[in-house]
Amino acid sequence: MVVASPTKTHSEEHLTIELPTVDLSGDRSMVSNLIVKACEEYGFFKVKNHGVPHDIIAKMEKESFNFFAKPFDEKQKVELAKPLGYGCKNIGFKGDIGEVEYLLLNTNPLYIAERSKTISNDPAKFSSAVSAYIEAVRELACELLDLMAEGLRIPDRSVFSRLIRDGDSDSLVRLNHYPPMPLLCKDKDSSTCNQNKVGFGEHSDPQILTILRSNDVGGLQISLHDGAWVPVTPDPATFCVNVGDLLQVMTNGRFVSVRHKALTNSYKSRMSMAYFAGPPLNARIAVPPEMITPTKPALYKPFTWAEFKKAAFALRLGDRRLGLFRMEGDEQVA
Repeated sequence: MVVASPTKTHSEEHLTIELPTVDLSGDRSMVSNLIVKACEEYGFFKVKNHGVPHDIIAKMEKESFNFFAKPFDEKQKVELAKPLGYGCKNIGFKGDIGEVEYLLLNTNPLYIAERSKTISNDPAKFSSAVSAYIEAVRELACELLDLMAEGLRIPDRSVFSRLIRDGDSDSLVRLNHYPPMPLLCKDKDSSTCNQNKVGFGEHSDPQILTILRSNDVGGLQISLHDGAWVPVTPDPATFCVNVGDLLQVMTNGRFVSVRHKALTNSYKSRMSMAYFAGPPLNARIAVPPEMITPTKPALYKPFTWAEFKKAAFALRLGDRRLGLFRMEGDEQVA
């Protein structure tokens, strides 16, 4: 079976959604159609048989855990997030906070090698693990974007992927660590310490595509069309993939950049590794002609990634950005 149909499970407390799981080893035409369907309906899906070697994932996870296990004073020796670097609770520049610590890094190998000197006691090992992981998930992202173009019947199958294959691609990798709440709640009112807290608040990802890997601790939630928040069941054997704002623009609104958030766990540490596939800063983002019809004109004005990124940094984490770039006369919010 190529894909597991989404199912919803009711309990007294919440609704759990099982996202479509696409087996990339299946028939290519069927796989591309299933991916398009998932992007239209959810903006999220999982992939298995993804081709990223287990040892590359394991080395990346080990290096990540080693860093977050360091004393706080040691971690602060890393350049503080502005926005790249180490961050603890503070997210961005506009006052957003969450119960999370993270490393946000550019994916350029020379940048990784230089930053590794303050991140790890064995810089060469850290740099090697991170660079190998980035290369592997970039290839996965490119393959998925090519499959999307095929499923959308766009003749130029590399219309999306060439933006992140570019040597000047502004892609990022973020390592997130959500400590269990008892650790975060020391010396605080115990009555609130057993409640899950917001680790990373409601938002959409501004880039093209996100490839997410996490351990077996839950916390990710997505917002459905009716506004309900539903938890996503963790599955360490797969990658989660979600549509970014730029891909929603380039598919003329056909794909959905779904809003999501992460909660902490009361008793277990959650760690995730997110690869954000971004274009070069000067890349022109526009709707391909094949996505425009007389009944579906272009919804968004052309813009550069630098322009969109500047607008995103000027807003709060949960603010909607795409509305700033919609065509005049189009009254929709997103």
